[in-house]
Amino acid sequence: MCHDTSNSPRSKRLQLISDHCRTRSSKYRKPCSRSAETVSTRREAEPVRADVKGTQHLSGPGRAGPTGGPAAGRAAARAGAMAKLLSCVLGPRLYKIYRERDSERAPSSVPGTPTSVTNPHSSSWDTYYQPRALEKHADSILALASVFWSISYYSSPFAFFYLYRKGYLSLSKVVPFSHYAGTLLLLLAGVACIGRWTNPQYRQFITILEATHRNHSAENKRQLANYNFDFRSWPVDFHWEEPSSRKESRGGPSRQGVALLRPEPLHRGTADTFLNQVKKLPCQITSYLVAHTLGRRMLYPGSVYLLQKALMPVLLQGQARLVEECHGRRAKLLACDGNEIDTMFVDRRGTAEPQGQKLVICCEGNAGFYEVGCVSTPLEAGYSVLGWNHPGFAGSTGVPFPQNEANAMDVVVQFAIHRLGFQPQDIILYAWSIGGFTATWAAMSYPDISAVILDASFDDLVPLALKVMPDSWRGLVTRTVRQHLNLNNAEQLCRYQGPVLLIRRTRDEIITTIPEEIMSNRGNDLLLKLLQHRYPRVMAEEGLRVVKQWLEASSQLEEASIYSRWEVEEDWCLSVLRSYQAEHGPEFPWSVGEDMSADGRRQLALFLAQKHLNNFEATHCTPLPAQNFQMPWHL
Repeated sequence: MCHDTSNSPRSKRLQLISDHCRTRSSKYRKPCSRSAETVSTRREAEPVRADVKGTQHLSGPGRAGPTGGPAAGRAAARAGAMAKLLSCVLGPRLYKIYRERDSERAPSSVPGTPTSVTNPHSSSWDTYYQPRALEKHADSILALASVFWSISYYSSPFAFFYLYRKGYLSLSKVVPFSHYAGTLLLLLAGVACIGRWTNPQYRQFITILEATHRNHSAENKRQLANYNFDFRSWPVDFHWEEPSSRKESRGGPSRQGVALLRPEPLHRGTADTFLNQVKKLPCQITSYLVAHTLGRRMLYPGSVYLLQKALMPVLLQGQARLVEECHGRRAKLLACDGNEIDTMFVDRRGTAEPQGQKLVICCEGNAGFYEVGCVSTPLEAGYSVLGWNHPGFAGSTGVPFPQNEANAMDVVVQFAIHRLGFQPQDIILYAWSIGGFTATWAAMSYPDISAVILDASFDDLVPLALKVMPDSWRGLVTRTVRQHLNLNNAEQLCRYQGPVLLIRRTRDEIITTIPEEIMSNRGNDLLLKLLQHRYPRVMAEEGLRVVKQWLEASSQLEEASIYSRWEVEEDWCLSVLRSYQAEHGPEFPWSVGEDMSADGRRQLALFLAQKHLNNFEATHCTPLPAQNFQMPWHL
């Protein structure tokens, strides 16, 4: 007997359960008609959903597995945040953000770089970086502490003596003070770090800086060039050991440095026995201490930290002008002694002016920086310009001793030739004041350089050093300069065969040994030594005497009077020099004037002096106008 079970209670319960399961399945099943694009959009829009118990479920097939998931994502986010926070702690100080023209803006290639931060729409080309209040005040206090530390460094002998007399140098007082000071500095650094981390401008800058250190691509460097920050964190752009920069050189420098001309011993022919070395040891120690303490800072005051700190706003403005108005490109060069050299290159090769094809390498004075130095003169004249700072000046590291100066100049010339693409025949060396040392060294070491222009420079440092020191120190000063600060400009210049122009300041108060005495200007001695080396027969007694008379003239009228008194015939002088060059070649020294009358030697000496020296009615620090920047004379 068959029983109908369709209406039984058990069947009804099974039917209800089946219908309920189908309803729940259809509720959570994705409709087949929905496109893959719609499903992907929903997954991207709602990747994570949290339930009441705090667990997370991923939508779609991207559901977390046993090895990944939300915990790993949170850990990665925390690690990224900590890495960014550490970068803000160790990151450099940001001074300025340069803005680009709208036509020059390009999309960022650095991941995570929002366009609104990289290329903000602003009517101004540039703006100072605006730190948050925490960072601003903390940086101000840290900068003030740095200034006090510098002052205490220079006054440390007196400070130690005073503290010792007062009994403050005991461990019971020094240790707690150092703990308090260290804790305060750490707190200030932490406050500054929090201010940076909460500033989107700084976080964007540190992202670009880290990307540039990882990948030195042209696009990353272009974006980094929009920021002015502590140059110690700038990546190195050119290394002295780069193969391309040394394959054509004459062996190149070693890690000990490039070759310098060494002074001759004071007492030639004497045996340097052990006893003599012991006798000279106290003098050598004294000379070393004087050179590395007082002497170097007197000779290069621009290397003193306090002066650089006072000039910081001016240097930032000057650098902004070079970058924004002149489209300058900053670069860091690594010299063979490990010093990092701060450079600025302005390229004029794309202009219609023919002088833009020539590169002028500028060598600044003892308190000059390329930001506000002599680079403005060739820039106004339309030349391509490469400026650089002495070791220890602004962004350059090291100390400005002659060996370090020559090492820096070597890597600058190598950078100009092998990275910027200028031939030595298209390079002009322009130096002001003490920069004549590096310019004459480069002319001696790179004989194919096109020309040398020395403005307000001198022949030798010893007479100028003796001028400012007591007479009783004459022996110590001479020994110290010769052993540690030997700026022998004339000796180096005489080894150069190319065209030379000297610019003498008629009211120069720095390189004269007697105030307001034009004949005591050491530029005169530089000219005489150069002419005596190149034309020894012409610069005999008669020629030397008449050139000194011409140098004594204090005005253009007196110069013209002396020139006309001896009836100098320029055409005849040119013909004599060209004939000699055609017969004997261009290499100096020349024996021209050997069989010439005294009157002929006078004319030739005056002619050569006028061609090698131009007068400028100004003091030592007056900027040279662009119209006075002329190329040297050559046959």
